[in-house]
Amino acid sequence: LSMVRMIREFYQKTGIEIGYKPAGGISSAKTALTYMALMKEELGVKWLEPHLFRFGASSLLTDIERQLEHQVTGRYAADYRQPMV
Repeated sequence: LSMVRMIREFYQKTGIEIGYKPAGGISSAKTALTYMALMKEELGVKWLEPHLFRFGASSLLTDIERQLEHQVTGRYAADYRQPMV
């Protein structure tokens, strides 16, 4: 939260847009959505664009795939079905 607020303060003072890539084990879709909500509330929809905000976690991709399969089939996929695990 403090980093996002510093980005906002810097933008307000300079007009320069600084991107944000959260680090530290973002491995679930739920956590990713929390970060997206934080960015939208603190900086606005513009900061959800890929050049200003992105994730870099292969384990997040695996969880998103599992969540999508759950939505389609009603069941979570076994780990062996996920290529990134």
